[in-house]
Amino acid sequence: MNQPIHSNDAPKAIGPYSQAVRAGNLVFLSGQIPLDPVSGKVVEGDIRVQTARVMDNLAAVLAASHLSFANVVKSTIYVVDLNDYAIVNDVYGERFKENPPARSTVQVAALPRGARVEIDLIAVG
Repeated sequence: MNQPIHSNDAPKAIGPYSQAVRAGNLVFLSGQIPLDPVSGKVVEGDIRVQTARVMDNLAAVLAASHLSFANVVKSTIYVVDLNDYAIVNDVYGERFKENPPARSTVQVAALPRGARVEIDLIAVG
């Protein structure tokens, strides 16, 4: 049976979904956008600031799952402008210095709440 996972250190879901779901030994993390967990608003700042907030949100949900970035096997990055790719890649890479997961990066027309980046993860553990 699927087990929803919730972290108070990550933003509340802004729709009918869980922050993450454990299914067997897999944990599927919903996409995180750069929402401040306290205010629920998109953080102010450039793509570097937004990506760092997304990674912090993902770290909080992983921690609630008793996992870390070392458990991640797949990620998908959504950006509204591929010109931001190098900066997003730099910030993202700080969390995956060894054995990075498989990954896809996709440019999209828009993201919720005007965010410039969203990332989802699949982890094992």
